[in-house]
Amino acid sequence: MTNHELESCPGCGAAFPRGDGPVHRYMASSPACWAAFGEVLAREYSEPLLQPTHRLSVDAYAVQHPGVPSRQSIQSVGVHLIRLCLFLEHGLTPQRANEAMLRAGAIKRTFEWLDPPASPGEITVRDVWQTRTLAAHADMVRRWAQSAWAAWSIHHQTVRAWAMRADAHAAPQPGEDRTAAAGRGLGPTA
Repeated sequence: MTNHELESCPGCGAAFPRGDGPVHRYMASSPACWAAFGEVLAREYSEPLLQPTHRLSVDAYAVQHPGVPSRQSIQSVGVHLIRLCLFLEHGLTPQRANEAMLRAGAIKRTFEWLDPPASPGEITVRDVWQTRTLAAHADMVRRWAQSAWAAWSIHHQTVRAWAMRADAHAAPQPGEDRTAAAGRGLGPTA
């Protein structure tokens, strides 16, 4: 394959064969990058050992393919950055980070467009797609998520503030006061 047969994904910059095919409706990607992500997801859905890293794949892909300013893309990038923050900085379990991300949905209309970083990170879906073992896949997904989160470092304070605001909106469970409910999201993992 020669270089002229490759194209850089407009989102993550990874080189894939040029071609036609479907793409996400608001995430900017090349057809081949979107197809590679679909194959990564299929691998994760079919292998229970990869379930703990699945949400990291979704988050990393979403923030590396932010698209253009629109209400959907602003909200998508915001909630996925929040979940990356909670996974990587607070050590939340996948279930707790997902619950916190769902709470962020209550405030997502207040999110503003964050200018994407000049570089989306050193690791992309292509690196995960090329792995050949489950262990390599899981390791690469963790590295991908860390790389994607680090790329957005200029906006970390904003994302942390959104996460705290979302956590403050936590609804109490029966018999629980609002303070205890808010602590479910960002407190230590169980």
